[in-house]
Amino acid sequence: MAKPGRPEGARFFTAILASGPAELAVAAVLLEDAFGPAASGSRVFPFENTDYYQDELGPEPLRAFLAWPGQFSTDDIARRKLVTNDLEITLADRLANGFRRPVNLDPGYITLAKVVLASAKNFAHRIHLHDNIYAEITLQYKGTGFHSLPWTFPDYASGRYDGFFHDIRKTIPPTPRREQ
Repeated sequence: MAKPGRPEGARFFTAILASGPAELAVAAVLLEDAFGPAASGSRVFPFENTDYYQDELGPEPLRAFLAWPGQFSTDDIARRKLVTNDLEITLADRLANGFRRPVNLDPGYITLAKVVLASAKNFAHRIHLHDNIYAEITLQYKGTGFHSLPWTFPDYASGRYDGFFHDIRKTIPPTPRREQ
């Protein structure tokens, strides 16, 4: 029988999808107010793989990521999704740029084996955590790279964010093996 052990190493990040550069900048400030100074950020990517968010965010949304330093307790991801949900409401009120949801925030974490995103939407491939927050493995790491799954969002599956995830993954210490 397996014995409980130390959790695997993980780093916390948040994906930001915003209607423009000003909205992206305000979201980054509020995220750092909520979670502390970020250790790193990605470059800004045009969000071009789908028009799913066009009605909420406008015709040319932008995607960026922030990652925080130190070990992340994966048990905390649902609470952080609830925080980002509240931040989205605050941003919609504060920005009032004509779009219903000018910023979409998706917290997640990365381990040596996977990228996990939290969501308030249930689907067959998502596991309920608590308070109507779900988690999904969005990318898995095998061999020397990240691989998508049948449900992976098209922008994540495109590989365009892999450089950012590789950089974060390099900072995760390996989890010591347990003695059997």
